[in-house]
Amino acid sequence: MAKGILGKKIGMTQIFAENGELIPVTVVEVGGNIVLQKKTMETDGYQSVQLGFKDAKNVTKPEVGHAKKANTSPKRFVKEIAGEEMLAFEVGQEVKANIFVEGEIVDVTGTSKGKGYSGPIQRWNFSRGPMAHGSGYHRGSGSMGERTAGRIKKGKKMAGRLGGETTTIQNLKVAKIDLERNVVLIRGNVPGANNSYVIISNGVKSNTPQVNPEALA
Repeated sequence: MAKGILGKKIGMTQIFAENGELIPVTVVEVGGNIVLQKKTMETDGYQSVQLGFKDAKNVTKPEVGHAKKANTSPKRFVKEIAGEEMLAFEVGQEVKANIFVEGEIVDVTGTSKGKGYSGPIQRWNFSRGPMAHGSGYHRGSGSMGERTAGRIKKGKKMAGRLGGETTTIQNLKVAKIDLERNVVLIRGNVPGANNSYVIISNGVKSNTPQVNPEALA
């Protein structure tokens, strides 16, 4: 991760490209990203920028004091973006949607939707057993482990809670940047439910870590 911005997933819509192609996009609101802290090799042993997004309601005195150094209010969603490229921003400066450009490849990280208790077929994509009436085995978990172990080993794929985990979708394309509304339109779907928080970062496989110079102005 070399550059990134925090956002709120608003929902999905569709836009038309110049050639008339209909493109499904996810709308991510990114307005109000404030640099709360800069971490350097000299002071912290690594390089990153701490971003804050959306004002928090219930805050503590340490959070108020930390945000006061950036001349802003305490933030609800705070994450670090590692990489020296983000150090070009100053503490208290706002990071806007134009940190990316249209057509750029990005990775989006969020919390996947919770789907409740699920069986092994839905949760781990197991195959069914024979569906004939005499089979006696259709949607079970299968073998529980080795005979000699005498127990179920840790990590065995079984039924359980599905979703609600941090997940990243890579190689998504920025379809449009709306600087007036401070939103980023990303082609396709991104993790999480509507109104959940996400992190948009440069695609690790696309090798485009440089910050758009217009965003530093």
